[in-house]
Amino acid sequence: MCGIVGYVGEKDAAPILLEGLRRLEYRGYDSAGVAILADGAVGVARSVGKLANLDALLLRRPLKGSLGLGHTRWATHGKPTEANAHPHVDCTGDLAVIHNGIIENYAALKARLLEARHFFKSETDTEVAAHLVEDRLTSLAAQKALAPEKMLLEAVRLALQDVRGAYALAVVWSQAPGVIVAAKSASPLVIGLGQGESHLASDVPAFLRHTRQAVFLEDGELALLRGDRCDFYDLSGRQLDKTPVDIQWDANLAEKGGYRHFMLKETHEQPWAIENTLRGRVLPLGEGVLERESGLTPEVLRGIENVHLVACGTAYHAGIVGKYLIERHARIPTQVETASEFRYRYPILSPRSLVIAVSQSGETADTIAAIHLAKQANAKVLSICNTVGSTVTRAADYNFYTRCGPECGVASTKAFVGQLCALNALALHLAVGVGRIPEPLAQAWAEQLLALPEAVRAALTLEPAVIELARRFSQSEHFLYIGRTLNYPTAIEGALKLKEISYIHAEGYPAGEMKHGPLALIDELMPVVAIATESPIFEKLVSNIEEAKARGAQVIAVASRGEQRLKGKVDHVLEVPVVAEEVSPIVNIIPLQLLAYHIANLRGCDVDQPRNLAKSVTVE
Repeated sequence: MCGIVGYVGEKDAAPILLEGLRRLEYRGYDSAGVAILADGAVGVARSVGKLANLDALLLRRPLKGSLGLGHTRWATHGKPTEANAHPHVDCTGDLAVIHNGIIENYAALKARLLEARHFFKSETDTEVAAHLVEDRLTSLAAQKALAPEKMLLEAVRLALQDVRGAYALAVVWSQAPGVIVAAKSASPLVIGLGQGESHLASDVPAFLRHTRQAVFLEDGELALLRGDRCDFYDLSGRQLDKTPVDIQWDANLAEKGGYRHFMLKETHEQPWAIENTLRGRVLPLGEGVLERESGLTPEVLRGIENVHLVACGTAYHAGIVGKYLIERHARIPTQVETASEFRYRYPILSPRSLVIAVSQSGETADTIAAIHLAKQANAKVLSICNTVGSTVTRAADYNFYTRCGPECGVASTKAFVGQLCALNALALHLAVGVGRIPEPLAQAWAEQLLALPEAVRAALTLEPAVIELARRFSQSEHFLYIGRTLNYPTAIEGALKLKEISYIHAEGYPAGEMKHGPLALIDELMPVVAIATESPIFEKLVSNIEEAKARGAQVIAVASRGEQRLKGKVDHVLEVPVVAEEVSPIVNIIPLQLLAYHIANLRGCDVDQPRNLAKSVTVE
């Protein structure tokens, strides 16, 4: 959700802050602002809407200085208004705060602060933090024992002892003009260490053009940023040693590269993402690939009695595919659940359970909570994640990185296929490791995985045909997507892509459930998208298609190239390369991603930043 940036150094802060905020636009926001410290005062500029509005405001009323904070807000407490936009200041106006997360006990804290004669200008929970720090500064100033820099650090540390909830927080104070104090609990915050300058952000792309040296804060840690160095502390005040991570992403990956939208660029990057995810992870079979790539040893694999896949949104859909693959080939009982439900249903876990947490960002609040629950039961935790150094990967026992590069579009594309590839590779090696799959079948599966980049490139050539379908159906208000077995998740993911970026109501169903409700919706105005590629139950799916056609539906089929059995049974066919069923969701999702994109584009929707949505859901 909200984007946080900060800079302290020798350069003009405003352009650097705005650049960082633009690189975080994918997180979703409804207002933006900056606070810049110069000449002994904190200047604040805030606006509602897109960053262009803040940019225009700063052209009219420039803020000059070499230290500052920036923020894009996604409304939780209080409507999207200028008064509720960040940064927020204390009663004096000398101190400014930006914050991502939710202060759960803000109402009680606000009541206490109002009794102490603090006055509030917003409806937000964040403003409470500004006044709490102000209170602590007043108390510390009376002692006159600390330098201003240390006084600010101590004030923030003490104030946070009153706070319950999630926060990534940064504070500047006019009396400590050379420092920023930042703190983290359950919301992402990363520090960038440059030459003669320091950066902070809620995600790496914000400062990647300035430095590749990053330090990821853990929960309960604070940072004191200066131009020449950064010091780290815990909430008890103890100083910490933190080792920087060298970020390997190319900064250009976070640019649009000539495409109109990030989503379209990232859709076309999928062959490259698949190659990256699978490189070195497929062959040789049965010779320690999983241990080398994730740390999962043969001993751990042989001891697994059950698997729990936990994820949210698109990652959950990938998890359903993973369940089919693991149970079908490794014969290990597997459950897949949305992380938000898993953590509240008292799951049965043991040291012989493997919990697989799937997440693009590695910062999804519910998935992180599910990991903590698993660790309490001494279950083993493996992450499938795209973001090195994220909270999920730091909490997990083992990590299998998808290596897809930054994904900026809110609607996940390449991260989804990366997760599917990782789950295929995991299931393959798991099946081999426990001796449940014949060698010829394992070898054939591996060869299908290695052929995927070319198959996806071929699927992307369907774009002109998809554009024609988008023109035909862009004014439809309802869609139904159907599939069976491994391509039931493809159906629900295709429906999700359409609804989240085009605002068209779309549902994905197991095709065999048509008679249990969805048939009541179908008429001549309802397009039905059927994922009808080769599978052992293809004929059953054809029967489901005929049920829809009998009720007047216009049927769009995603079918295997050369398929003849659908002739006369569907209205439109998108032919994809013939691949094994295990890897077919990776190929079949491509035309569905393109269909969602082009329908949304024709409807004039904000494809990369759909309304009400954020890239990373970092609060519950």
